[in-house]
Amino acid sequence: MVFVAGQQVTASYPGTLRHLGRGSIGRSVDVELAGGCMQLMIPDHSDAPASLRFTFSLERLEPAAALRLPRIHQRIVTGGAFQVRARAGVIGGGDLHAKPEAARQEAAELRRYLEDLEVVQRHCEQYFPVPAELAPAERIALCMARLLVDGHCVISPFMPQARFTLNGQDSPVLRALLSGEPHAVRGECGEFAITLAGRRLDLGPVLFFHPRVTTAQEDAQQALAALDAGRGDGQVVTVRPAGKEHFRLQLQSATTRDEPVPAPLALPGLPEPH
Repeated sequence: MVFVAGQQVTASYPGTLRHLGRGSIGRSVDVELAGGCMQLMIPDHSDAPASLRFTFSLERLEPAAALRLPRIHQRIVTGGAFQVRARAGVIGGGDLHAKPEAARQEAAELRRYLEDLEVVQRHCEQYFPVPAELAPAERIALCMARLLVDGHCVISPFMPQARFTLNGQDSPVLRALLSGEPHAVRGECGEFAITLAGRRLDLGPVLFFHPRVTTAQEDAQQALAALDAGRGDGQVVTVRPAGKEHFRLQLQSATTRDEPVPAPLALPGLPEPH
């Protein structure tokens, strides 16, 4: 199956020719691909559009192998010229009409989901078949993980607060934070993981940070009293980003001295975290 633009091949996918027939108005072609099947009707008249029915299943396929299927589907719904070629030459071809925008968006989102999953699996060296479905929270976590692996900073909707354990050391910066004044906070997490379809995927150490963080009032009062008494070691303090925002994450291997700009998740139908 070959997609063309003028004389240039833009994409080609191998398959097995299962059926080639002829009727009163044109030819029918059945092509089997790994995980999918194409049924084509190629009219004899060049002014009539070809029709194509493409069905596929991701069952038992790992993302790297499954990715070919939504890529083919995306080519089909986008429309354009195609040819079916065999060793003996071109069997036939035609032009496909572009599908409505909703169908094209659906194909693009499926492809993006599989690409995200393939990148994260490769990073974590954990390979498994494509889950039949993911809960919205899992899809968000997968998108975050892909962006992190690619070196981006992300806002985590799952991290509205963080807890610190004081080591007993006192400082003006710590007291300013405990006094209720918004302050930048940066911390390390030695192990960060997401859970997808019951599997834990470890991404590695991350940094979490936010430019304006405040301390829970009750924790702040207790911590200040403990510091004044010289007993701050072991005191637990809860901090939260101001304005009901969330902490930002970045893999330690990707961090720089500059304050990174969070990358949007851009998942249709799901709100952007802030």
